Amino acid sequence: QVQLVESGGDLVQPGGSLRLSCVASGFASSMVNMAWFRQRPGTERDFVADITSGRNTNYADSVKGRFTISRDNAKNTVYLQMNSLKPEDTGVYYCNRMRTRKIPGDLWGQGTQVTVSS
Repeated sequence: QVQLVESGGDLVQPGGSLRLSCVASGFASSMVNMAWFRQRPGTERDFVADITSGRNTNYADSVKGRFTISRDNAKNTVYLQMNSLKPEDTGVYYCNRMRTRKIPGDLWGQGTQVTVSS
């Protein structure tokens, strides 16, 4: 079965850190561009970060310097390390197998909830 499964979401205080994981199965994620998107309350799903098969990365301006996307090809897993979390980072985070850079594909994970609150 071709799927993505996210995990790692939690309730954290502002300034805290969290690492999200996206485990791919049924395909070699190392061969494609992978991305993280998030859907914040009352907003549309938007881009957070992506990583190419060559490990080139790109970030939304709102998370630059705070978030890091990485991949462990041996584990067929993509990560999103989130530091210096802010309340506005709250939302459901989704992993995506991109069609090409900047263009999301149809394969999404179920999402994992991140809540940043005091």
